Amino acid sequence: MNYYSLNKQAPNVSFKEATILGQAPDKGLYFPSNIPMLDQQLISCMNDYSKEDLAFRVMQPYIGNDIDEASLFTIVSEAINFDFPLVDINSNIASLELFHGPTLAFKDVGARFMSRCLGYFSKDRSNTITVLVATSGDTGGAVANGFLGVEGVDVIILYPSGKVSPVQELQLTTCGQNITALEIEGSFDDCQSMVKEAFMDEVLRKKMQLTSANSINIARWLPQQLYYFYAYQQWADKFNPPVIAVPSGNFGNICAGLLAQVSGLPIKHFIAACNINDAVPDYLRTGRYQSKLAVPTVSNAMDVGDPSNFIRILELFKQEFTTIKDCISGYTVSDETTKETIANVYQQYQYILDPHGAVAYHALDQYLNNYLSQKGIILETAHPVKFPATVEAAIGRSIEIPESAKSLLGKGKISIKMPANFNALKEYLISR
Repeated sequence: MNYYSLNKQAPNVSFKEATILGQAPDKGLYFPSNIPMLDQQLISCMNDYSKEDLAFRVMQPYIGNDIDEASLFTIVSEAINFDFPLVDINSNIASLELFHGPTLAFKDVGARFMSRCLGYFSKDRSNTITVLVATSGDTGGAVANGFLGVEGVDVIILYPSGKVSPVQELQLTTCGQNITALEIEGSFDDCQSMVKEAFMDEVLRKKMQLTSANSINIARWLPQQLYYFYAYQQWADKFNPPVIAVPSGNFGNICAGLLAQVSGLPIKHFIAACNINDAVPDYLRTGRYQSKLAVPTVSNAMDVGDPSNFIRILELFKQEFTTIKDCISGYTVSDETTKETIANVYQQYQYILDPHGAVAYHALDQYLNNYLSQKGIILETAHPVKFPATVEAAIGRSIEIPESAKSLLGKGKISIKMPANFNALKEYLISR
């Protein structure tokens, strides 16, 4: 499998090269040269496969010969070695819980997969690979955990000061070893902009091997397809595929789901569920895309005004607006509605949503009101304990803290404060 830059001004590369580079030299995102089509036998007999076998079969065509089959099976097995239960909330809506990994967030899969791929590739390299990543919340913790102690790889995480939850901040600032947290005095979009500039800076590119662990990196993005296979594997009515609502910020998750659908996975329709940072729902309403300045919300992982992965969605559907609109509906959900949804779902069904899941739930509920014969799934992307102030106020009680989070409490964060300025980041990287 080869990968090409969406800016079309850089050479095609292998999976290995695309993973190490992160972003193409012409500033474009990498995209697979062809979409592998699923074997119909795999779809019809999906329940006969283990999670590990299914993950291997889905991912292998994207990796090709860059990783031998035995090593790839080990990598995918370690990336998905926790549960992905599909839990009924009511008779029409189920929740695919993606928060049972080590950092209680869906990004654990991609971060673990990518870290193990880079560890595999770094064995034959003499220089250290530096992973530079921006986070709006969950990416940072997942990347820190996934890469902790990986030989030949240093990780530098940029996060917006005061705009991530307490648990999220502890997850990315308390690791030590090869993990460094930079606390940026700005927004997530500022962090992401600084990272993108670093990749394009000639001085930095000559001094160090930089790559990204955001979903702009194919090794972080592609494994997110697996969520949708595990959802369908557990879906009871195979003759009536689900509508799937995805909490969407940088649009890597929903883009991976669309990739799975295009490759042949039966999914009825997608819902891009956004908070008021809704550049893509606006596009779906008007046909015109316009980035926005990010606005802080209670669903902070979706506070993205210019989602990087939207260009991959455009590429996947060959820029055809009508086709995109047929596959995706966009919804905008306010903070007030998000909080009301958490409260109402808990009161009616005793199910606790996190703010991102609540955005997805409200959007899916609104959609199903117009399509009464259909049923759907929300992706519950983070454990509610990551957002205690919002969730506990809505449900009227405290949330039980999972064991994996208890160990963080009482730890002191270690971060380096930095202005939202690329030159400050460049000076720091050169001086390391």
